[in-house]
Amino acid sequence: MEAILNFLRQTGFFLVSQNWLQIAMLAIACFLGYLAIVKKFEPLLLLPIAFGMLLTNLPGAGMYHEVLFSGGHVHWDLFGGATVVSTADLIPEIREAFQILPSGDVVSSNGYILGHLIENSFADGAMINALGQVVDASGQVLADSAAIVATGDFLSLADGQLLYAGSTVLAENAATVSAGLLDYLYLGVKLGIYPCLIFFGVGAMTDFGPLIANPKSLLLGAAAQLGIFITYVGAGYLGFLPEQAASIGIIGGADGPTAIYVTSKLAPELLGPIAVAAYSYMALVPVIQPPIMRLLTTKKERSIVMTALRPVSKTEKIIFPFVVTIFVAMLVPSAGPLVGSLMLGNLFRESGVTERLSKTVQNELMNIVTIFLGVTVGATATSLTFLNLKTLGILALGIIAFSFGTAGGVLLAKFMNLFLKKKINPLIGSAGVSAVPMAARVSQVEGQKANPSNFLLMHAMGPNVAGVIGSAIAAGVMIALFG
Repeated sequence: MEAILNFLRQTGFFLVSQNWLQIAMLAIACFLGYLAIVKKFEPLLLLPIAFGMLLTNLPGAGMYHEVLFSGGHVHWDLFGGATVVSTADLIPEIREAFQILPSGDVVSSNGYILGHLIENSFADGAMINALGQVVDASGQVLADSAAIVATGDFLSLADGQLLYAGSTVLAENAATVSAGLLDYLYLGVKLGIYPCLIFFGVGAMTDFGPLIANPKSLLLGAAAQLGIFITYVGAGYLGFLPEQAASIGIIGGADGPTAIYVTSKLAPELLGPIAVAAYSYMALVPVIQPPIMRLLTTKKERSIVMTALRPVSKTEKIIFPFVVTIFVAMLVPSAGPLVGSLMLGNLFRESGVTERLSKTVQNELMNIVTIFLGVTVGATATSLTFLNLKTLGILALGIIAFSFGTAGGVLLAKFMNLFLKKKINPLIGSAGVSAVPMAARVSQVEGQKANPSNFLLMHAMGPNVAGVIGSAIAAGVMIALFG
């Protein structure tokens, strides 16, 4: 009978009864799946995100493990390296959602023992200083790093002893949590691999010709990043930490991989809500942008017909990736991985000697990475990180970021027209957000509504691809400032 009761206590039905928030998360995951399948909201990524969210919130499945500290997001993976902190450093949400046992074990709301917290001072007088070093009462360094020694499991020792790098035993009975499937896949997000691989594909699928033919498009792409910095300021006023505010602001670039890349480095605890917001708003480009475009322009401005772009030579298209990569990496080194990946993908496309690589990057690699990225990003959306007021704030700030990004491009185009003989249709400025090529298509549609003979698509593609570069540079700036 006892065996039967133990079995029943381990079932998901019993575990989920202890935490109704998991039921809510399962419902949200199903709703996102509905939006992806029925409403076709960015289905290629939203569907994996929805199912990743479903998997991570299945009680007892043990596919993903995490715990959040005020100093950042500690994810128990192959590399370990998490800093031991005091229980006083737990952020308020953790204090409410996690149980701290008298033994110091941290127990999650679904029953997992995630780790063993050690206070900043110990019985023998040793302490952790501001540098993360273990020092004795006289200040002598006992160990250089207060890092957990990890192997493929949560802790290195089978008997559960918690060690510093110097192998001094600080605690007994710190339970071992074996890594789950999503823990391993999540390494691609944590190490910034997946977003860069996505940029390979984006570069290989993008024609930079319109941007090269009309260099003024770079200014429009830059102006569309206005939403990132305005939202950063707004998020700060709402109480978000600078790292979190920077991650939320990147939503305004309308570039999902960039948002994920920045958030994984600066505020991984917000990865789930920010990813869902970024891709949801990207899918809503045809709904969000037109009212803003019409509000800021007159029908006469929307009717402006632009002359055909000059032809761009193959040589120019080959030189362009080298020049941009060198310049951007020298200006903002932290933007190098994203911009370099984007330009290498484009070079595969334009060089004419790597057709096989170009096709692979555009298809097989892009599809595989999209699956892994979506599932693991969805896995970060646990009830703890998703069902709180911060998530609502992120969704609200995301729409503000997107709106100001759209407005920034349109308003700069109007300003440039004060000095240009050949006028720019301000509608192409809205394509400066990075949603390629959706934002450019919206400019085309709105232009034709005002003037049926208007063809703005190729003109809008210039600011559109400039926006991809601009959002990567903005991401690099944020990482350099707060990383």
